[in-house]
This record gives sequence, structure tokens and C-alpha cells, in this order.
Amino acid sequence: MGWQCTGLRWPDDQSGPVLAWSRGRQTRGSVLAYGTELGFRAAGVRTCIGARGNACPVAAPVPERSTGARCAECGRLDRAHSVAADTIPDDPRTYRVYLAWFGAGMVKVGITAEERGAARLREQGAVVFSWLGRGPLMAARRAEEVLRAALGVPDRIPYARKRAVRADLPGPAARAAEVAELYGKAAALDGRGWPEALERLPFEAVDHAGIFGIEGPGGPGRPDGPVRAVTGL
Repeated sequence: MGWQCTGLRWPDDQSGPVLAWSRGRQTRGSVLAYGTELGFRAAGVRTCIGARGNACPVAAPVPERSTGARCAECGRLDRAHSVAADTIPDDPRTYRVYLAWFGAGMVKVGITAEERGAARLREQGAVVFSWLGRGPLMAARRAEEVLRAALGVPDRIPYARKRAVRADLPGPAARAAEVAELYGKAAALDGRGWPEALERLPFEAVDHAGIFGIEGPGGPGRPDGPVRAVTGL
């Protein structure tokens, strides 16, 4: 059995993206650096990558043109344990609520398991983010809903919109200022819908422009002129 590519991952060590691979219960990652040449050799039938860290028990084939990487059964198993789908309200883990900034006027509120750190923010392409609070899943979910309504921000932003503004982002100070303004509005809600079980976290703008390589023309990690390192995969 060969190694299967399970997708792009952003480890929590700020070292940049990796391509994740699995073979049975073995896992590894290939570091992706700017300018790196990629090469793949595909052999045999495309098979399901499994679900929730487990291999597909029957190594089911996946249609060649499928945009998903799982068979129907593993897809159902994966969704059945999805936090986003509210299928595990008794999840004992600690969750964090965050504000994520993708471009001028593009901010969303979301939650992620604390054990994942900021990996979820990098996977979504958040240029800047700040934590808002931490606590049990249902308290985090309640805060997420309250903040969306109070701040007038969405629960998701289409990737096409995120990509469209990447080449013309404002500077670090302006990016952080927009997140700080919304954080201030969120903090002002204390006692008016903020769950008691959710611990407030201090404002700290974390900027991912460096590891994304989008500091601006001539900046570190980005040459002058437009960058199109990968056009299709």
C-alpha cells in the first residue's frame, strides 16, 4: 500500500504549510516552501482516505472526478462527528472563540478546539486573528451566535472573495486596527449575552502575512510583481 495525500495542513509551530500523507496508521508531512517544485506519481485506483484519523476499512474506491476524498460511508462518519454540524454537543474538550480577518471589511467569528491552536485559522487563510474567549463547546457556540448577530459578521467568507483581495491588503497596523475595533465591540457585550461559562481572553492580533508570504511587493518571502506559485492541482 502506497502513501496517500490527505491534503494541506498548517502545523501549529508557525513553520508554514505541509502536505499530509498517510499509509495505514502511519502519517508524515512534506514541508512546502516558496519556490519548491512539487512532483507526484499516482498509481492504481484512487481510494478513500478514511475518517476521523482512521483508515477506510474497505479501502473503497473514490470516483476520479470527485471533489471529495472519502467514500459515502466514511463521509457520513466524518459528518456525524462534526462540531460545525452540532452533532457532538457533549464534547468534553475546551474550545476557543476567535475573530478572523481576511481583508478590509471581511471578518468572521468562529470556534475551534483549543488543542488545535491556530491551525484552523491558517487553514481558512485568516491574515489576522485574535482570540475572544475559551470554554465548553456549547458556551463557545452560544458566544459565536451572539457575536455574529451583534457585530453583523458572517459565519463564513467565500474563498473567491478572500483570494480577490490578497494582492492589495492594507498594512499590518490597519489590519490589526480593524480586528481591535471589533474586539472592543465584542468586549462591550459583557453581561448582555456573553455566556458565563466562557472565559474572556485578552486582545492579541496575530498576523499570518509572514508565513503566507504576502507581506507586499518586495517584502520578505515575496518578490516584486504578482505571485502565482501554484495555478492548479
